[in-house]
Amino acid sequence: MSLPPALDPRLHDADPVVRSLALRELAEAEDEAHLPQLCAALHDPAPAVRLEAARGLTAWERAETVQALIGALDDPEAAVREAAGRSLGELQDPASADWLWPALDHSQAAVRAQLLQALRPLRCPAALPAARRLLDDAAPAVRAAAVELIAWLKPPEDLPRLAGLAGADPAPAVRRAALAALAYAPAEAPGVDAVLARSLREAADWTLREAAAATLVRLRRPALRPALQAALDDSHWQVRLLAARALGRLGRAAGPALPALVAQLAQPVPNLRKETVIALGEVGDPAARPALLGVADDPDPDVRKLARLALTTLDRAAQAASDTPK
Repeated sequence: MSLPPALDPRLHDADPVVRSLALRELAEAEDEAHLPQLCAALHDPAPAVRLEAARGLTAWERAETVQALIGALDDPEAAVREAAGRSLGELQDPASADWLWPALDHSQAAVRAQLLQALRPLRCPAALPAARRLLDDAAPAVRAAAVELIAWLKPPEDLPRLAGLAGADPAPAVRRAALAALAYAPAEAPGVDAVLARSLREAADWTLREAAAATLVRLRRPALRPALQAALDDSHWQVRLLAARALGRLGRAAGPALPALVAQLAQPVPNLRKETVIALGEVGDPAARPALLGVADDPDPDVRKLARLALTTLDRAAQAASDTPK
């Protein structure tokens, strides 16, 4: 299909603003026949034109467009690189992964990281060998992106390696990614509980303690109740909030932590008090009733509402227990 007569000269206009606007119109037409012009514009001397081209190639599942966008990840302008990465991230067809993962040996660390990120939602098992190699990459951003890709694919054989990175990688970003990745670990996975407990207890960087607590929210490990209970004394309320949430997910198994949970109701952070009230309802111990009644005049209306809901939960549980034949 040829270009509209009025559009063709504008794509070659001396003014980059005119060329950019013409490219936008071309992209909005969503005609596959115009893809060569959009790909060619990624080499335009004007950054604004290259940026418009990178945006215009979003979601085209074609080998030539993917290869062109991969090339744009080397662009000297950060905005163009970011736009190309976002466009690659919009790919939906798993078959598109076959055009991405062979480029994971790119010389630029930023490109390797962006390709790993674009591959994640495509769930491509063929990318696993390259992702595993990149766990040893010199760049922390690449290692973190490799961890995240592996976590999307959830191979059980990689859990020991991820646990090792969670506990020992020198870069906090990699350790955070690895701690989050452990959320797919089954109960019998060796070393996972130990590294989560150690990170929750000993990590100097509070965001690592937060990441460990967030993973335990998803894993629901009763054996780690003591570590979560101890985390309610953490110096950062964000860690305490997630520890309270994780304890709530344990239900009655978190009963011994009840006094430590109740103590959080005196904290000045409303979100922490809200999470604590929810956790007390989930734990379901009738001994929490006085504490929940005690926040009836809490200054935060959400805390008061959640306390009423938690009390209703406790009352229903008590009623059900009394109706159960002895």
